[in-house]
Formats: sequence, structure tokens, C-alpha cells
Amino acid sequence: SDMLFFLKKKNRGNEIHLIVEYWLRLADICFMWIDDLEMIVLRYALPKYFKASKVLQGHLDFVNCVKFSPDGSNIVSASNDTTIRVWDVKTGNQLGILQGHTDIVNDAQFSLNGEMIVSCSNDTTIRLWDAKSYLEIRKLIGHFNGVTRVQFSSISKMIVSGSYDQTIRLWDVDTGQELVNIEGHLGAINSVQFSPDGQTIIAASDDETIGIWNINLIEKVHELRHSDCILKALFSPDGRYILLFSLEGYTKIYDMRTEDYIQILEGHSNVITDAIFSVDGKTIVSCSHDKTIRLWDMLLGIEIQKLEGHSEA
Repeated sequence: SDMLFFLKKKNRGNEIHLIVEYWLRLADICFMWIDDLEMIVLRYALPKYFKASKVLQGHLDFVNCVKFSPDGSNIVSASNDTTIRVWDVKTGNQLGILQGHTDIVNDAQFSLNGEMIVSCSNDTTIRLWDAKSYLEIRKLIGHFNGVTRVQFSSISKMIVSGSYDQTIRLWDVDTGQELVNIEGHLGAINSVQFSPDGQTIIAASDDETIGIWNINLIEKVHELRHSDCILKALFSPDGRYILLFSLEGYTKIYDMRTEDYIQILEGHSNVITDAIFSVDGKTIVSCSHDKTIRLWDMLLGIEIQKLEGHSEA
């Protein structure tokens, strides 16, 4: 009764509905429902919910990615307008425009020390930029089709890239030279990411597979097969879980330890365009063509919050 009084006093209808719904589900299967209820209340009633605080405007076409700087003070964005832009989080002001790509920019991110930005484009190039002067440092050339994703390694000494040319490539940050060309997928590489320990790469492809590659042996050590093209696959921060979503719209969580799927996240009504784990790995955030952003509990597989406000995908 004390807990219900607390919830009424807080007057948080969404949280109450969510708590009751999943408490009833857990009560059906677990006698320790009091502990479960307290856990759900602590997880969903107490945290501050997200709400829109700023709108960053300046790009002249679709925005394909946004990422924070390591210290959280800036945001880098990449767009169909062929530019990369850097924004101040506190003020929402645009700090600089990185120009040089001649086609759609698909991805961009800061290095871990915040001193560089790497970007990739349908112009087949990867480019390194100075994060303070916004000038181009060097251009990495090797892919013969658009580059879809790019990422720094954990110590920012290497870059991994994936491309429509069906290859994954590793690059030396200091020289810009291509180190390895990994072939084996039979479709475009839609996403690519280093594992948390930096020893493997996970790639999602149009060939309906997810490949995990050992970068020292340059061989595929694990593969997941599906019935449609995989738009993205990524490791959880501890490397145990894989989050993946496909063109058909499903989002699944795969446990590397048990080699089985533990959750299917259901709620979006259209194609999911991106998703990522929180730093602690407990929450997943996703965005979709249904114009919403959604937060999910990773282990329970339930929707925590739906963010609405965008007028397009």
C-alpha cells in the first residue's frame, strides 16, 4: 500500500501502467513477486524520463548519424548534404562544418581522445579530420563503392570500415594505409564494429548473415544466419550480447555464451534505422521510420519509454 501511495503521489501514469503490466506477468511465474515489484519500481518509476531539450538545425538534407564526443560536450553529425557538422551540446550552436566529401556522408565519429573525427561516404572515401580546426588530415582510399560504416579501434590506432563493395577493411590511423582487406560476405556490409576487447569485428550484411571475424587470424570465427538482410549488429559493452535488427523490422538480442536469442524487442511499427546499448549495457535505444525513438530494458525486453517529436524517419 505504501508503494501504491508513492506511485499515486508521483502521478506518473506511464510508469504505473508499465509497472503493473510487468508485475502481473512476473507474478504469474514467480512467487517472489514482492522483490520483483520493488525492482521494477526502482527501474522505471524513479529515473527521470527523457524529454526534448534542443533542436539542432543546419543540415540541408537527411541526417544519417549523430554521435557524442568522448567528454559529451560536442556532437558530430553526418548528412546527405555531403557535410559533417560539429555542435555544442550546451548551447545547441553549430561549431564547424567539415567539407570535402562529394556524396552522401553515411557515418562519422570522434576518436577516443576527441582530437580527430573519422567519416565515410558514398564517394568511396574515408576521411580523417582535425576536431579543432575542422580541416581534413588525410583521405583513405581503397574501397571501390560507397563506405557505409567506420569506427576507431579502442586505442584509436586503427579504423575499421564496411562498404557496399562487400568488403571489410582495416586502416592505419597514422599513415592512412590499408592494413587488411577482409572478403567473405556476399552482400553489402551495412554495419561493422570492433568488439570491446578489440580482437574481433562484427559485421552485418545484405547476404542475410552476421559475421564475427578475428582480426589477428583474419578469419570468420562465428556466423549467424537469418532470412533477410541485417541492417546492423553490435556488441554489448561487455561483449557477451549481440543486438541486431533487420530489414523486416525485428530486433533481437543474442547471447554469445548460450548461443541463443534471449529477447525480441517489439514495438516499432516500421523499419528500425539504428540502435545502441547504453554504457552500462542495461538499456537499448532505437530509432525508426515510424518517427519514434524508444528505450528498452535489455534483460526484460520491455519498452521503457517512447520519444516522439520528429516529423520524419
